[in-house]
Amino acid sequence: MSTNIHVLPAKVRHTNGSPEARRLRAAGSLPAVAYGKDLAALAVAVDPKEVHKILSSERGKNTVVKLEVEGKSDILAMVRSFQIHPLSRQIEHVDFIEVKLDREVDAEILLVTTGKCVGVVKGGVLRQVFRTLPVRCTPDLIPLRVTYDVSALELSAHVAAKDFDLGAGVTIRLPPEQTVIHVAAPEADTDADAAPVAGAAAPAGKDAKAGAKGAPAAKASPAAKAPAKKK
Repeated sequence: MSTNIHVLPAKVRHTNGSPEARRLRAAGSLPAVAYGKDLAALAVAVDPKEVHKILSSERGKNTVVKLEVEGKSDILAMVRSFQIHPLSRQIEHVDFIEVKLDREVDAEILLVTTGKCVGVVKGGVLRQVFRTLPVRCTPDLIPLRVTYDVSALELSAHVAAKDFDLGAGVTIRLPPEQTVIHVAAPEADTDADAAPVAGAAAPAGKDAKAGAKGAPAAKASPAAKAPAKKK
């Protein structure tokens, strides 16, 4: 699989701190930092529109980016994390982690199910425990997504991590027996819905009476004890 590399120009930031970050954003730039095993943290400024293109692309955070840092050597990286403003929903900061094309990286891959599940037709419920699969491989082998056909799954059937074949060089970072998808039987689903919730009030009945028996009786108020006056 060939690696599509997104070129992203970057300028070195010589000052840090919130005031400088606000100034950069007001000027149309995005504060960022690049770091890695062999790279000391480097504060840079990049184009927020280009970062948005990367994150909204088919590969998203798994896109390999070539940071063309002004006055320095290019850096191959991937987006490690980013911060979003809670109100404007604009990207406020992004972290890049340096990668090597011959060195394995950790990534999250979207898991998509296809087909009409037999167990669901019989009244079961398809449960997808993981929406993404954590994998480890070199950047050029990161899959776009993982697709699994659930058509043949019967009631109570399950799919474990070991049941996925992502090809040579791609490892799922889950225990082999870890359930990823399963079909819950109708009875099991009903029982789960009826399970008591911690902290919920106990139902009235014998248990409520038993609890009341041990509690001291409330004293009647003076008004309640006084006999009614005759007219």
